[in-house]
Amino acid sequence: MGLGSLADGGWIPSRRTAFMKQVKKSAKLANVCYDIRGPVLQKAKQMEEEGHKIIKLNIGNLAAFGFDSPEEIQQDIIRNLPNAAGYTDSKGIFAARKAIMHYTQQKGIKGVTLEDIYVGNGVSELIVMAMNALLDAGDEVLVPAPDYPLWTAGISLSGGTPKHYLCDEENGWYPDLNDIRSKITPKTKAIVIINPNNPTGALYPDELLKEIIEIARQHHLIIYADEVYDKVLYDGVEHTSIASLSDDVLTITFNGLSKNYRSCGYRAGWLVVSGDKRHAKDYIEGLDMLASMRLCANAPGQHGIQTALGGYQSIDDLIKEGGRLRRQRDIAHELITAIPGVTCVKPKAALYMFPKLDPKVYPIKNDQAFITELLQEEKVLLVQGSGFNWPHPDHFRLVFLPHEDDLREAIGRLARFLENYRKRHSTQVNQPK
Repeated sequence: MGLGSLADGGWIPSRRTAFMKQVKKSAKLANVCYDIRGPVLQKAKQMEEEGHKIIKLNIGNLAAFGFDSPEEIQQDIIRNLPNAAGYTDSKGIFAARKAIMHYTQQKGIKGVTLEDIYVGNGVSELIVMAMNALLDAGDEVLVPAPDYPLWTAGISLSGGTPKHYLCDEENGWYPDLNDIRSKITPKTKAIVIINPNNPTGALYPDELLKEIIEIARQHHLIIYADEVYDKVLYDGVEHTSIASLSDDVLTITFNGLSKNYRSCGYRAGWLVVSGDKRHAKDYIEGLDMLASMRLCANAPGQHGIQTALGGYQSIDDLIKEGGRLRRQRDIAHELITAIPGVTCVKPKAALYMFPKLDPKVYPIKNDQAFITELLQEEKVLLVQGSGFNWPHPDHFRLVFLPHEDDLREAIGRLARFLENYRKRHSTQVNQPK
């Protein structure tokens, strides 16, 4: 049974053995990872199945922490459901793209027409689409370190090579312009700017953006601007779209409903092409082709875009003094920097902070193992710095979305874990050899 048989002196495999060849993943995935939902999260899920309650500070999923999508967006999606069962235009419905066009005008981005706007299933889909349309094998794209890891993954998956330029923690996590210049080669096609930044919460000043534009201009690079947190701003700071500062450098700007409008699950994002498009006709044709191949973005989510951009901006209530997001940012920063050996640049924007663990106090060799150990001992889930392509095992990202009591509990557990870690390390150092 199932052993096969001999025929004419040869071996004929049975049906059962004929399909036992190992099925392997594509080689294109060799350099692709997304540790925000990686092995440590899988360990957390296993622990939850065993009955443990985990405090999750690993992902910016606002709905999970009681941040509701604005009711007017929900109502528009509900009312339009009867009209949302069919395919839409591959670039998106007219009302959504018209609202996005008006938004680009408010941001000072010139020359954007309806045809320059692509609606997608969140910014994530559009990042991969933009890279697929651009890259051939060996092409290089400059990406910040730390980065939002989907950028690195999307570049690798598209056959390109991500080249990480450093952001300087000592200078507010701003991009190191000299490091950017040093990483440019004849193969470099583009530079990625994440502003406001995930995972550091940095916000870039106009002077810095203009210098990045000049670098792109001199080296004929496309600028990809990830601006999905452009309304999540603290302390009265203002965001400038880098596309508004030039009309000659080809710039692709990404935004969506997920963060500003607490609507992650609606998967409604957009991509806007601006700058000098005359020499990018072939690339734009590629974007059109890929947009058509996936038929369209989900129709229900598209119906929330016009109301979101044109309606009451409830995010302002959350980020103002006394607002929930601002209050939780302040609490988290105060608590995290009170831990011995931990420093953190206070975020000006977004939903995260990226604390540093002093290597002399916490001599960590493998930061994923370190974060796993924290999860096992204290039931707190974070993401290690290497998950954001940071080159040293001395940082982690913390999401400050939980309610104040949960945030205090989580950081208290982290402080306890770090204290025990210091004691264990001190004991090891002082042991006789």
